[in-house]
Amino acid sequence: MIAYVTLGADDLHAAERFYTALLLPLGYRMERYQGDLSFLPPHDPDAPHGVPDLYIKRPFNGAVASCGNGTMIALDVPTRADVRRLHHAACAAGGSDEGQPGTRADYNADFYVAYLRDPQGNKIALFSNAPD
Repeated sequence: MIAYVTLGADDLHAAERFYTALLLPLGYRMERYQGDLSFLPPHDPDAPHGVPDLYIKRPFNGAVASCGNGTMIALDVPTRADVRRLHHAACAAGGSDEGQPGTRADYNADFYVAYLRDPQGNKIALFSNAPD
C-alpha cells in the first residue's frame, strides 16, 4: 500500500495555489509542516485501504526540483464534470494543459480523463470512470 507521494517544488507559493485549487474541492485538507505542504485526503472508514497523502517539498538535498519523465500522479474524481471543472481550475491556478478532458480511444468508453502539469512540471491526470 502506498502511504504517501512526495513531489519536489522550488516555488511553494505557486505549488500551494495549484494544489489547493485541485485538491481542496476533492475533500483534501492542507497542512504546513516545516515550511512544506502536506495534502491529506478525506478519511473513508469503509475504504479497504487509505488514499496516500501528497507532500510538496523543497528537495532535501538543496538541489533544484525536477519532474520525472514518464512519472504521473492520477486522481480518481467522482464525475466527468469534476474532471472538466478541476482541469480548468488547476490551469487557472498556474498549471498547464497537457490534454483536454475527454475519452481516449486507447481506453474503455467510460474512461474520461484530462492531463495537466503543475507549476514545477509534474504531470497530473484527472479521471472518472462514471458514465455521463
